[in-house]
Amino acid sequence: MQIQPRPIEGLIPYARNSRTHSDDQVAQIAASIREFGWTNPVLVDGDNGIIAGHGRVLAARKLGLTEVPCIELAHLSEAQKKAYIIADNKLALNGGWDDELLAIELGELNAADFDMALIGFDAAGLALAMGLGADFEAGREEDQGKLDEKSPIECPACGHEFHK
Repeated sequence: MQIQPRPIEGLIPYARNSRTHSDDQVAQIAASIREFGWTNPVLVDGDNGIIAGHGRVLAARKLGLTEVPCIELAHLSEAQKKAYIIADNKLALNGGWDDELLAIELGELNAADFDMALIGFDAAGLALAMGLGADFEAGREEDQGKLDEKSPIECPACGHEFHK
């Protein structure tokens, strides 16, 4: 297997790719590429069809790159390509975390003033993974029933009050 740079414009996304990439996720991938460099080649078939790396290609376009590193997997059958496109995404999701080790690693990165936004966790997920716990106090007995109290909502444009 050889890694070869290929022009982005020549790469063909798989039209039936069931994995989606939001604009926010593409921005995260682009930030990761900018910080760490290109660490994971795009996998293509013998006709420049993307097998794995759709999100990375979108991020590369966002960064203004004209070429990306690719590995050609021309030996795969059509069924193998379809299966691998799904497996490549799903197998990564099947992994878990050692919560204690994750908290230690994240804590050390945070203490080193590393940009934690580059890791991929949202703020709540990061706090939870770092073992910082929830940011609220348990309710008291005298608070029971307050959730049922209804207060009016005022329209900021006209001042009309709406009742729930």
